[in-house]
Amino acid sequence: MLGKGVVGGGGGTKAPKPSFVSYVRPEEIHTNEKEVTEKEVTLHLLPGEQLLCEASTVLKYVQEDSCQHGVYGRLVCTDFKIAFLGDDESALDNDETQFKNKVIGENDITLHCVDQIYGVFDEKKKTLFGQLKKYPEKLIIHCKDLRVFQFCLRYTKEEEVKRIVSGIIHHTQAPKLLKRLFLFSYATAAQNNTVTDPKNHTVMFDTLKDWCWELERTKGNMKYKAVSVNEGYKVCERLPAYFVVPTPLPEENVQRFQGHGIPIWCWSCHNGSALLKMSALPKEQDDGILQIQKSFLDGIYKTIHRPPYEIVKTEDLSSNFLSLQEIQTAYSKFKQLFLIDNSTEFWDTDIKWFSLLESSSWLDIIRRCLKKAIEITECMEAQNMNVLLLEENASDLCCLISSLVQLMMDPHCRTRIGFQSLIQKEWVMGGHCFLDRCNHLRQNDKEEHQRQLSLPLTQSKSSPKRGFFREETDHLIKNLLGKRISKLINSSDELQDNFREFYDSWHSKSTDYHGLLLPHIEGPELKVWAQRYLRWIPEAQILGGGQVATLSKLLEMMEEVQSLQEKIDERHHSQQAPQAEAPCLLRNSARLSSLFPFALLQRHSSKPVLPTSGWKALGDEDDLAKREDEFVDLGDV
Repeated sequence: MLGKGVVGGGGGTKAPKPSFVSYVRPEEIHTNEKEVTEKEVTLHLLPGEQLLCEASTVLKYVQEDSCQHGVYGRLVCTDFKIAFLGDDESALDNDETQFKNKVIGENDITLHCVDQIYGVFDEKKKTLFGQLKKYPEKLIIHCKDLRVFQFCLRYTKEEEVKRIVSGIIHHTQAPKLLKRLFLFSYATAAQNNTVTDPKNHTVMFDTLKDWCWELERTKGNMKYKAVSVNEGYKVCERLPAYFVVPTPLPEENVQRFQGHGIPIWCWSCHNGSALLKMSALPKEQDDGILQIQKSFLDGIYKTIHRPPYEIVKTEDLSSNFLSLQEIQTAYSKFKQLFLIDNSTEFWDTDIKWFSLLESSSWLDIIRRCLKKAIEITECMEAQNMNVLLLEENASDLCCLISSLVQLMMDPHCRTRIGFQSLIQKEWVMGGHCFLDRCNHLRQNDKEEHQRQLSLPLTQSKSSPKRGFFREETDHLIKNLLGKRISKLINSSDELQDNFREFYDSWHSKSTDYHGLLLPHIEGPELKVWAQRYLRWIPEAQILGGGQVATLSKLLEMMEEVQSLQEKIDERHHSQQAPQAEAPCLLRNSARLSSLFPFALLQRHSSKPVLPTSGWKALGDEDDLAKREDEFVDLGDV
């Protein structure tokens, strides 16, 4: 059978040519199509999903193997996803794993998840877009979730290659009308089951009842109320039809500036403190309009800051935090470390892994986001203060920080249903611009591929800080809002002291997984998605291996180090060197790669023990000794 075989050609740009040639002719493959068809895996379609094109006799390369092993199957494209149906999936159909994704399979790629499409022509990789005059022998798909798929089309019929390649390019890159998105087909075809018990189902927050239930769950109904002033989106399309505001706030104030400048409730803590968010008022130069804004904000201020009973701390995310441009630049650099097509590229890149990872600044951005969320948590939990998040439209960083805070403080949000409800509340109903940020309509296709990140093109350079707490309007803050603003903002030194004391105190105690959870934010504690990066190392992909697989590799490494130490001792004895007590083996320095301990061992394979770009050029031990590498003290393991 051709279920798994060795296939020649079609490798990545740096992949070595295969040393084994398959003598199975394409016509011999097609003669067995009838037998294969009987064993084809059924394509599972969602309600409203339609099959658009498909190709048989496609080989999906097994990425972790540099010898280009492949799995035979069908490659299909629907109006929702690209799917590969391999012969080896028949056994997986009977797998009733509890955590199995029932919508997207392991070999499925939603159309909106496709980041880049490449074709290999005579071992040269080129970006695919628009109409093609020549079709590739190999198709490479880079996904936004850092997956990489490679399909060999050498044994596929020419007509099917044209249909599947053209179909994938068109349905992932061509501009779309809003009503042509799959979600509308799904919503029409799917059954609308009315859910009455939000405790056991995802809360959609599309009714007044859902918001009232959330207020009651968090005990926030004493100070806040759900309003329907935006029902039918008659005030603002950016706000949800129903949302929650402070009880003293008159509903007619929401209409004054189309929802801008209104404190909107996100979540309430057990001690009564609350997390709020607000979109900034538009920038104005006219003194008369500024005076109107001053009077409006002064009234809003009185509804949320009533010391000593209620104190509000302001977090201006537009001017005192990350910009979308910083996030875009960092992620563009970061994801390139994962989008590798073959193991040769992987081992060549690995020696620079730590420096490339640090230069991307992605982990530092993660740390800053977590730190900001912990600071807000400390204000609410320890100081019993309300926190008001400010942003231009309160629909980007507000969604992120608010979600992180609730995940840390509310155990309900860490359940499956609670997490789904959180995403629905803070991101979907919170007005996050998925269409623009993810470019679902492909209206700016060329720019999307150039920037290689789904963020708005208007953020191509650092945007001016917007909102009434920005540096550009210091005169407005001082002259209009006066000393009241200073009461909302703590000094940085005091904030750092309170944060560090709160952070260290929590981590010094035993963890209550049903209460407050704070992540570690020190540099060594922040780790990347190891399973995705280690996909080239088979041992690291053992399902459920975890520490057991790591420990096994450590033991093998220790045995190898001990063996080397014995050989060194024998050489010293033979040279009648002075006797000396052998040092502790694990205290010696060792050459490490980013894949420690998996990559430190000698293995009988073509992969190098030490990942270096010039591995093949190393001829003897003297050359290896001259190479510079990172020495790391293993310490007490």
